[in-house]
Amino acid sequence: MNSKVHRATLEIPRDMLRLIEQPKLHPVPAVPVTASFGQVRQVPPNTPMVTYEHSRYSVPHTLMGQRLWVRGTDAEVIIVHVGEQGPVEVARHELTRPGVPAIIDSHFPPASGGALERVIRPTNKAEEEFLALGAGAALWLKEAAAAGTNKIRHKMERAATLAKVMGNDVVDQGLGAAAVHHRFSHEDLVSIITNTATGQPPSTISTTRHTVTDQGQWLSQGTSAWANFGTASTNTSDDIDLEGATE
Repeated sequence: MNSKVHRATLEIPRDMLRLIEQPKLHPVPAVPVTASFGQVRQVPPNTPMVTYEHSRYSVPHTLMGQRLWVRGTDAEVIIVHVGEQGPVEVARHELTRPGVPAIIDSHFPPASGGALERVIRPTNKAEEEFLALGAGAALWLKEAAAAGTNKIRHKMERAATLAKVMGNDVVDQGLGAAAVHHRFSHEDLVSIITNTATGQPPSTISTTRHTVTDQGQWLSQGTSAWANFGTASTNTSDDIDLEGATE
């Protein structure tokens, strides 16, 4: 039928479609119309989460920094990514409420190694001297840093000085025990060494505190001047020379 001359146009329809109409037709787009996929959301570059209706939903971490489409139903939220292979559903969550994010653990990257898996690299001579004590010193430094201990450098120097007196093995063992029990002060280290590592107070460390009880040896002025404050005076009226008194 399309190969015969049409009586109204006096043209062959097949030729009209090929020569006149086809050049004016637009090709089907390679990328589908995304309006049907929902609302556009940009995934943050550092967190695999998107927001929909004031609630947060997780997406695969490989899509961080990319654009997604989110739509919701009465019971769930569907998240779609349009890539080279076309539209692909990447996540589906049950509806949640604001403040309670919907999270799928597999959407997040594997946890990085914690403080115990990090390699310690000394940056100065003092750190090298401390780490040379042994594995206990390295464990103490990792745990102390993870716990946010203050004045770590100062405590490392004191431990290294203590090792020169008591020996590296004793101090290293004490540092390891301190790390396990999360006791990071210098006094804790001395206590552990004297009571756990060696079993008795070492002779090289004085554990006796001398207190001066004789007030005559005190350097402060003291309160002796106030001893007679408020007491009755021993002077009588006969001993007082009153100015202007008549005989």
